Amino acid sequence: MDINVFYGILIPFLGTSAGAACVFFMKKNLNEQIQRALTGFAAGVMVAASIWSLLIPAIEQSSGLGKFSFVPAAVGFWIGVLFLLLLDHMIPHLHQNSDKAEGPKSKLQRTTMLVLAVTLHNIPEGMAVGVVYAGYLTGHAQITIMGAMALSIGIAIQNFPEGAIISMPLRSEGKGKTKAFAGGVLSGIVEPVGAVLTILAAGLIVPALPYLLSFAAGAMLYVVVEELIPEMSAGEHSNIGTIFFAVGFSLMMILDVALG
Repeated sequence: MDINVFYGILIPFLGTSAGAACVFFMKKNLNEQIQRALTGFAAGVMVAASIWSLLIPAIEQSSGLGKFSFVPAAVGFWIGVLFLLLLDHMIPHLHQNSDKAEGPKSKLQRTTMLVLAVTLHNIPEGMAVGVVYAGYLTGHAQITIMGAMALSIGIAIQNFPEGAIISMPLRSEGKGKTKAFAGGVLSGIVEPVGAVLTILAAGLIVPALPYLLSFAAGAMLYVVVEELIPEMSAGEHSNIGTIFFAVGFSLMMILDVALG
């Protein structure tokens, strides 16, 4: 494997791990307003990445279809949305600031279900990174190594708060610092695994690349609308989440256009 691809796949996971390490330096749980700002930022990064790093390359790659170049993007997008909807119903998980678990009934601990919730939405992020690097490796998409790195960096930046949002509550619920850190790290391990599996799948079926790109976009946007936007908008001062959504969106857009 190209060494740049190896590093690119690891960058988002390192972002999650660095965020989880906050448990060793911070005494208290993250302030609610900070959590809201970070969630809004993550949502903005994911929406921009879905458009510039995934959907636009999927449509460009299908330009040979003429008027119907939107078909692979639209089909892949919907498969991604339905895939996440299915996982949402199959995996017991608990969202931040919620006492009601989602998915099938389970006797799992609250902390385990919090980790599962973040793991669930790390799956499309891992796939997004994997499919962009697959596009670069096959040379069949208009994707440069810098464009792929832009996505890795953008997702790593938004993974930093995710790591903290997992490890800090685990600590405040009585887990030791090392166990809380491990919980945050574990929630992110699915990203490099998902990235490698996606690269392997894309290598086997090159014509599937536009579908895989838009699949990751659909899955990411499902997470944004179903989970992140409600979290950043709940209660008072929801404008903080909105402002940071705009910051995340514009930063990811700049990264993608400037480096891509």
